[in-house]
Amino acid sequence: MLEKFKKHVDLNLPLLKGKRLLVACSGGVDSVVLAHLCRKLGLDMALVHCNFGLRGAESDGDEDFVSQLAEQLGVEVLVKRFDTEAYAEKNRGSIQMAARDLRYQWFQEVLGKEGFDFLVTAHHADDNLETFLINLSRGTGIEGLLGIPEVNGKTVRPLLVFSQEEVMAYAQSEHIQWREDSSNASNKYLRNRIRHELVPKLKELHPTFLQNFIRTQSHLLQTHTLVDNHIQSIKAKLFVENGGSITIDIGELEHLQPTATYVYELFKAYGFTEWDDVQHLLTAMSGKEVVSKTHRLVKDRQHLILSELEGEPKRPYLIFENEEQPNLPLKLNLENVKSIEKSGQDTIFIDKEKLNFPLVLRNWEKGDYFYPFGMQGKKKLSKFFKDEKMDVISKEKQWLLCSDNDIVWVVGRRADERFKVGDSTRHIIKITQLT
Repeated sequence: MLEKFKKHVDLNLPLLKGKRLLVACSGGVDSVVLAHLCRKLGLDMALVHCNFGLRGAESDGDEDFVSQLAEQLGVEVLVKRFDTEAYAEKNRGSIQMAARDLRYQWFQEVLGKEGFDFLVTAHHADDNLETFLINLSRGTGIEGLLGIPEVNGKTVRPLLVFSQEEVMAYAQSEHIQWREDSSNASNKYLRNRIRHELVPKLKELHPTFLQNFIRTQSHLLQTHTLVDNHIQSIKAKLFVENGGSITIDIGELEHLQPTATYVYELFKAYGFTEWDDVQHLLTAMSGKEVVSKTHRLVKDRQHLILSELEGEPKRPYLIFENEEQPNLPLKLNLENVKSIEKSGQDTIFIDKEKLNFPLVLRNWEKGDYFYPFGMQGKKKLSKFFKDEKMDVISKEKQWLLCSDNDIVWVVGRRADERFKVGDSTRHIIKITQLT
């Protein structure tokens, strides 16, 4: 197994060479074998162990064992104890999920603070099969059928090409000692039931069942790569960047068949889960939206507008005369000038005596109106936005510069006629939106 492991690292995981590796070690046979293999290859490594305090003296025994293993291998060891039950209760989750969250949160913290390059874990082919079956039982797409990725960011799993049988045979042949986790024998958890009851029966169906499964996953990965490449090419044509958001033509999207599958593949990366609601946006009224934890998708006439969720609600900002304004959401420069120069969308000239400081910078609200520069009479901003062909997101992001309750400037678009410089103007102020 050592030679096969070395060859696998050389051919498929050369990224591990010359890097500082954090090897996750529970004390079980899989992680102990991984530690021995990495050490024999001369990789720069340290062990990392979590004591979840769930099995009393047995958990403490695992911690002592891993510390002794590190000493035996001549490597550093990092250990942390957790109050897993308290964390699970606080976050209203299962003990298994609590342990997983605590483990990986701490691993990522160690990677960042201690200067390690990769976390290496001991997941093997049987673990991958179990994950495949769990996902299959719950219902999944092709991603779920791919199982555990060999490389996922800074996490690497070099034993995925090896079976549990190979790992155990190597441990016995090398007289490697390990710890048995008593909870692994219990069928309380779904993974354990699959491991003890279902997988043995599947292996009885064919003597090379696990090897066939590994080949099948390789084929699935290749198919997934083809699908992903196709989706990325479609996205490059269909997703149009537009001032911090993305515009998608609904007509072009509906031409893609099967539309529901394309909708899922195109938008899954943005955290959406209510796929019926996303699909219904295609025929919904303008203004309807679907929100994920990170993004929102809004119907705007014949388009969908995709944007990141804003943080805190936008608030009005006060602009005082002759004071620096470092905390404004956009950069405005106010300057007293003696004459009018060339104006534009980013620059306006105002009769200063018509302004009442402090000015207010705020977002638009329904019912807002102004007197567009160069025109007679007032106009509702909603009608102005429509004439400007602004989408829903652009409207929400539009800033207004106001004096008391009167709009002075639809920033970057149009000034207000009431504040223009005239023959009787004595003091002129130039306002510029800086990039």
